[in-house]
Amino acid sequence: MWVPWEEDDPVMWHYPGRKSVGYFGAVRVRDGKSLFRKEPEMFNGETFLAFMRQLETASQEPGRRVIVIIDNAKYHHAKLHAAWRLEQQERFCLDFLPPYSPELNPIERVWKRTRRNCLHNVYFPRLALVSETVEKQFARWSQPNTELAELCRL
Repeated sequence: MWVPWEEDDPVMWHYPGRKSVGYFGAVRVRDGKSLFRKEPEMFNGETFLAFMRQLETASQEPGRRVIVIIDNAKYHHAKLHAAWRLEQQERFCLDFLPPYSPELNPIERVWKRTRRNCLHNVYFPRLALVSETVEKQFARWSQPNTELAELCRL
């Protein structure tokens, strides 16, 4: 059985100045369960692989195959994790969207909703407050929920 997860380029929220905070995220379309991971450094093949391993562990269910719908960011195709992807392919694989098609990736709606719920028209004097605010939202979405499931359905 296939259990699709939606994953996208990590989202970056900018703090006044040049500092920002970024997150990897995935939502299980079936029930809205989500997984988010703060990435304080840079997004690359190594950090993406760490998130994929975390997602693979979190999504394990006996008898189910996980399909991760993903865009074509360069680090999603990194040679660094090509062997791992091949090794996991039978039960956990990546399905790439066509290039330049963010409208097909439902997690884009999650990033937009998070910005609207947490960040619009709010002043954050410290970058840590941005992280704290969005992570509270992510915590509310960490268990299966209808809001994310409905938001991510095409």
